[in-house]
Amino acid sequence: MDPEPPEPSAGVVAAPCPSPGPHSGPPDQCPSAGGDSGSAGTMSQDTEVDMKEVELNELEPEKQPMNAASGATVAAASDAEKNGLVKIKVPDNEAEEAKFTGLSKEELLKVAGSPSWVRTRWVLLVLFWLGWLGMLAGAVVIIVQAPRCRQLPTQRWWQKGALYRIGDIQAFQAQEAGKLTGLTEYLDYVSTLKVKGIVLGPVHNNQKDDLAETNLQQIDPAFGSNKDFESLLQSAKKKSIRVILDLTPNYRGQNSWFLPTQVDTVDTQMQAALKFWLEAGVDGFQVRYVENLTNASTYLAKWQNITQNFSEDRLLIAGTDSSDLQQILKLLNSTEDLLLTSPYLSSAGFTKEHAKPLVTEYLNAAGNHWCSWSLSQAGLLTSFVPASLLRLYQLLLFTLPGTPIFSYGDEIGLEAAALPGQPAEAPVMLWNESSFLSTSRPSSGSVSANMTVKGQDGIPGSLLSLFRQLSGLRSKERALLHGDFHALSSGTGLFSYVRQWDQNNRFLVVLNFGNVRVPATLEADSLPSSASLPAKAELLLSTEPGRKEGVSLELQQLNLEPNEGLLFSFPSVA
Repeated sequence: MDPEPPEPSAGVVAAPCPSPGPHSGPPDQCPSAGGDSGSAGTMSQDTEVDMKEVELNELEPEKQPMNAASGATVAAASDAEKNGLVKIKVPDNEAEEAKFTGLSKEELLKVAGSPSWVRTRWVLLVLFWLGWLGMLAGAVVIIVQAPRCRQLPTQRWWQKGALYRIGDIQAFQAQEAGKLTGLTEYLDYVSTLKVKGIVLGPVHNNQKDDLAETNLQQIDPAFGSNKDFESLLQSAKKKSIRVILDLTPNYRGQNSWFLPTQVDTVDTQMQAALKFWLEAGVDGFQVRYVENLTNASTYLAKWQNITQNFSEDRLLIAGTDSSDLQQILKLLNSTEDLLLTSPYLSSAGFTKEHAKPLVTEYLNAAGNHWCSWSLSQAGLLTSFVPASLLRLYQLLLFTLPGTPIFSYGDEIGLEAAALPGQPAEAPVMLWNESSFLSTSRPSSGSVSANMTVKGQDGIPGSLLSLFRQLSGLRSKERALLHGDFHALSSGTGLFSYVRQWDQNNRFLVVLNFGNVRVPATLEADSLPSSASLPAKAELLLSTEPGRKEGVSLELQQLNLEPNEGLLFSFPSVA
């Protein structure tokens, strides 16, 4: 009996050896079921492949790869399966169900023409136009009810800030031989004062009471040359400082305009000098003591026409020693855009009863004419104001409607040394304690640090700091630049007023000219509704250092110290 063949090991499936191809090498030996040791590696790999085929055949039918009928398809599918790719054929009916074709043009027109869609479109159209018209009507209502902005007036440069007089350039420099070249070094300091221009001189060549030897077109050699003056003009222009030249002809003589019989010759020289210096770049002119000039109004109008014809941005300043309001108005009305300086405000003294009527009367008489404010045509504040009122008058001049004009030294309270009514030697500017050591001019007393520019510079509460603060406000706040002026009824010894412009911040000024502490009773009955006072206002500054600034105070509970001035700010109310 023949022996039975051995059974194959479990889990092992015998695979036939592939037939050799036409170009293949010699056929490999087919491994036996038990496997030879020499072909162990080959059997291991074939066994793994066979096991995978068995496992794939045992999978559920739906998870097996789809096979094509042809052998090529089967081979391709087998290769794809080995590479991890499976191709699935989607039935044609399923593809057709997934395709979306939409409505045709005829179908869309049919739906759009249905009554429901027509009504919907009309409703949406009506709602759109109603909303648009509603927004248009709302905008019109807002525009109509909104407060109208006032048109800003046209203002020249001299109407936008203070002017600073430097009459004696040698005294200003505290040097006996001070010249125009040295004056350039002080322009940085002038710039810190926030003034718009300097009134310089006179510096022209003048032989005392000798018209023939007076040359209005030539700089006096004691001050430098014409070239030095032109260089000063260029330096000032770079710092946005305008230069006004004083052309008072006989400034070293007894009569500033020579003899009355020489007035026509003086006029001829003046016209030629005005044109000459305008071409050189001067921004304006000043002439003083015009009360001594025969037929002054006529000549002032003629000289003003020369400056205005050259440029509307040129200024003419006239100074007079007359404090009579009628004479002042006659000069003031001789031509437009003329600034006039006079001792009008200092004529009646500084009692509490005179400040308000003097200011209001002058403003009412001047009408629409632009005013200027100073206490004289050339002198210092200390010539007319006691030291206790210097701060008060700085606040007054900076907040009145018009251009404030100061002399050098007013910012530090420099004491005057000039004789009343005569052009006399100006006091030396106190830059520091050693200012008098560089000049032979006599001192009126000892000099302390708090009297000098160096001693006051950067010190809160100093007169110099107050001057700079007020000058800065005056040059940027519209209410102070060109705002309306409304005087208030206040308590005894007080002068108070409101400055306002349209919807900008408004300012309240309260001044106590008396030497006693008084309550402020501010009554706004005479004010228009647009200038009504609030219950509280912010205190911007006080002329007395002891006050706390930047706080809100009750206006009906104010008490002012002797010689104190207060400046308040409050917003407009629509």
